[in-house]
Amino acid sequence: MTERKLIAEIPIKINAYDIDAMDIVSNIVYIRWFEDLRMAFLNEYYPLDQMLRGNISPILMKTEATYKAPLTIFDKPTGRCWLLQSGETRWEMELEIASDETIHCVGSQKGCFYDLEKKKVAKMPLPLRQLFSIK
Repeated sequence: MTERKLIAEIPIKINAYDIDAMDIVSNIVYIRWFEDLRMAFLNEYYPLDQMLRGNISPILMKTEATYKAPLTIFDKPTGRCWLLQSGETRWEMELEIASDETIHCVGSQKGCFYDLEKKKVAKMPLPLRQLFSIK
């Protein structure tokens, strides 16, 4: 396994409205949790409010999820995400939702950064380039 760098981790709260007719967490809920994880990652390494002050916004281009084991309302999962790779304009993250020793869902997200003023894809913001050692 590759070493995971720049990890963000959050506890996940399962609400009654997250449960489907089979009394397990609905698949779409994991995608919402992936979004929460991506924001936790940004807030830890380069908060969105700072990014927006520089007229830059992250854009999500692709999300994939693989469901491994169901979660119920009584489970206490944790979400983790980490940077898998990054380039001058693009990034890719891996994500997982797990409880104890059970991995319930794994996934990935790919995206880029967008210049809100120029209305085009932008280079990765300088603080992130420095953090990720990108020139």
